[in-house]
Formats: sequence, structure tokens, C-alpha cells
Amino acid sequence: MSTRGQNPTKSCFCVDMVNVFTLLMLLIIREGSGNSGWSVTFENPNPCALKGNSVEFRCSYSYREGETVRNTTWYRGKLNGTIWTRVALSDLPSYENRSEYLGDRQHNCSLAIHDLQVNDTGYYYFRFDTDTYGFRSKKSVYLSVTELNVIVYPERVRAGEIVTLECKTSCHQPSDTAWFKDGRPISKTVFLAQAEDSGNYVCAIRGRESEQSDSVALDVQYGPLNTSIEVSKLGHLSNSPSVNLTCRATANPAAINYTWYRTTGSNSGSMVHVGSGQVLSLTSVVLPHSGLYLCQARNSVGENNLTKSVLIVDHEDINHFILVGIVVKIGLVLLLTLIIIWIGKKTCYSAEDKKVRRYHVKRTINNSLSQNV
Repeated sequence: MSTRGQNPTKSCFCVDMVNVFTLLMLLIIREGSGNSGWSVTFENPNPCALKGNSVEFRCSYSYREGETVRNTTWYRGKLNGTIWTRVALSDLPSYENRSEYLGDRQHNCSLAIHDLQVNDTGYYYFRFDTDTYGFRSKKSVYLSVTELNVIVYPERVRAGEIVTLECKTSCHQPSDTAWFKDGRPISKTVFLAQAEDSGNYVCAIRGRESEQSDSVALDVQYGPLNTSIEVSKLGHLSNSPSVNLTCRATANPAAINYTWYRTTGSNSGSMVHVGSGQVLSLTSVVLPHSGLYLCQARNSVGENNLTKSVLIVDHEDINHFILVGIVVKIGLVLLLTLIIIWIGKKTCYSAEDKKVRRYHVKRTINNSLSQNV
């Protein structure tokens, strides 16, 4: 056959176009899903699981009759710069002993991942290879790994206000949770706040209490409680002593104002203001200073009822005064006794002298009468 007048370049171009078209058709046929019989199906393409839990990707695949599956592989999608790549889980050290292929080389391609971590969140793909062809899933499984989050509402309250505790995840609301305050289990998630409710709260899935959420602090503010007065005495009464009265109270926020009162007279209801500040200093204390002192503490929330303390001298001073009193009394008794004895003796001596004088007078008279006779 004569080829005169034909363009060789054009003939080659036509042949190449036919070959390219044929190759594309073959690829389309082999890559086709339902019509070709090659497919990968994910039962739940968007699973969500808690950190520390396990998750299962339920998966199935199909291929043309007569093919034999030689290899199955799960991949993790990663973005390297601007390029999206797929890396086999078997090549990632972080998945060693945590990923478990549950499928087979027939039609099941399920995968389990254990001890989930937050950075396991991402896209996962499946691929299988037969004797003649390798098929990679076009779609993916997107896994979300979440943590338990505690919500304390509100986080700062005053005593007597309502507090609500909630345990949430970004996936779903846990149905059965356990609660702990400062490591101790609690049962109520809605309550009226009291001073002792301040602390750190965590939640966990019941039955898996060791896997707890991060803690959230509850701050309960309250007025002064358990107020007391401490008496600190310096020196002795005989040496111009001084006494410090210290007012102490448990409060949140801390008490910032202290007021002191003292009862006057026999009427305990009559009070006078004697000072301010946490410490009341009394100098040159003498017995009249003994009495009933009262302290009142205040903070931004409120104030306490008046707290009473009786100030008296200490036992050493009491013994000192008792000893002085006893000595004085004994001295008075002895002096009085001596006076009585002296008076008594003087009286006795006077009576005896009178008798003697009477005797001598009488004797003298009798002697005179005898001589005259």
C-alpha cells in the first residue's frame, strides 16, 4: 500500500490518543464502584469516643468474583506542609500495640484502636490488594477523640446559692457519671452551696472511675464563721502587765474589719466600743479590767455574731492577791489577839492589886485594935 501523501506525525498522534483513551476507559472500569464490584463501605464514618476508650471502625469491602485478596492496610491521613499524604498505621510507632485489625481477607475490614488519645483525631482510609489490582477507599472515617469536661455553674457563689455540676463531652452527654470532690465521692450534682463545698470537682464514667476529667474549682464565699478570741497575757499584774486579745475567724474572703466591745456595769447588755483591728492591746491591766469582751468580724459577704471572751487575771496573780489577803488577815487577827491578852492581863493585875491593898489595910486595922486593947 502506498503511503505517499500521508503525515506520519499525525498518524502517531492518533495512535497515542487511542491508547490514552483505552487506558482511561480501563481505569474507569476498574475504579468504578457499584458497577465494577469494587467498593469499601464504612458503617459509621464519623465515630466519636472518649480519651482512654476503644473505638471500632465497622467496615466491609467487595471486589470482582475470581479475585483473591493478598493484602489489607489501614492508613492515617496527614498533611505534610501543603501535601495530603496517607501513612500506614503499621509505620506509625504511636499506634503500635493499640491498633487491631478485626477483619479478614474476605469482606470484613473492621479496625479497632485502643487507649485513644486526643491526637488520634483525624481521617482514616482502607486499602486492599488482589492478585491483579489494588483498591483504595475514596471516602474516609473521621474519628473524633474527646475528653470529659466538668462544668461548675457558677464557679464562684455565696453560701446559700444554687450550684449545678455537669459532665460533658463534645460528642454526647454521658448517661451514667460518677463525681468526686477533692478525691472523695459525692452524690448530688445540684445543691445549695455551703462553706465546706469549696474544692476541686472531677467526673468520670461510672465503672471507669480511674479515668477522670480535669478538675474545676468551686469557690464558695461566706461570712466569718467559728470566731474565737485568744488571750495572750504578758508579765504580771505587779509589773504593769499588758494583755493582747486576738480575734480569729474563718471567712472567705478573709475578714478585713474587726470591732471590739466591753460590757459595763452589772448589766451585760450595756456595751461600749473599746477598739478596732484584729488585736486589742490592753496595757497596765488591773483587776477592774477583768470582764466580758466581745469581738465582731466582717468581710465583703457579711459579719458574725458577737463572740464573747471573759478576761481575768491568771492563777499566779490570783494566788498573789489571795496570799497578801491571808497575810493581812492573819496579822490583824494576831494583833487583835495580843491587844485582848494585854487588856486582859492588865485587868487581872488591877483586880489583884486591889485585893492586896484591901488585905494590907485590913491587917493594919486589926493590928491597931490589938495594941489598944
